[in-house]
Amino acid sequence: MVGIAYGYWGVASQGMSIESGILAGGLCSVSGMLPDLDSDSGIPLRETSMFCAAIVPILMIDRFRDMELTHEAMALAAMLIYISIRFVLVEFFKRYTVHRGMWHSIPAAASAGLLAYLVMPCPSEAIRVYKSMAVVVGFVVHLSMDEIWSIDFRRGRFRLKKSFGTALKFFGNNPLANVSVYAKLALLIYIAWGDHGILQRLRQRARLDRPYIAEPRPDPLPWDKWLPWR
Repeated sequence: MVGIAYGYWGVASQGMSIESGILAGGLCSVSGMLPDLDSDSGIPLRETSMFCAAIVPILMIDRFRDMELTHEAMALAAMLIYISIRFVLVEFFKRYTVHRGMWHSIPAAASAGLLAYLVMPCPSEAIRVYKSMAVVVGFVVHLSMDEIWSIDFRRGRFRLKKSFGTALKFFGNNPLANVSVYAKLALLIYIAWGDHGILQRLRQRARLDRPYIAEPRPDPLPWDKWLPWR
């Protein structure tokens, strides 16, 4: 429901195209599963990783074009991204995250939004930010629902569960996890801030790597040989 509302808001009041609104609404809905990547059951991690491994290379088509990759290089990059998400990233979450840890936090939501910003370049900065914010909104909605469900109103009683305060947070109980998540967030901010400059350097390097072929000088016009300076 939030994804539909977000997509409608973009189209109706922000001048976004229908395609951008539908894509942003879908990203908002799907990103609501991201906080559960640290679930002990492993089911959300498996399902979400399969979806991201398939959709992320498609979203990066414009990025590949900006880097002036060939079709073969694009296919190879998409294959490497799929393998990295399905096996490397999944293994990382299994080993180094705990349920309701720092992945369930506001800085993690900001990191997810910055990753979406880097994955989806766009000629219009407004559209790029709009789609990236859809990921943050979906992430935060999940965290908010977790906090709401940690309040027990059953049988006329008001009781806070042990999980209260473990979702919408800026810091956790593990100092190392706090440092890690904020270090990653700072790195993503730095990369996103200089993203346009990085793309310019990549394009310039691609142009320099192209073989230079001298163009033949055009033949002079028939009357050109009669000019005095000839």
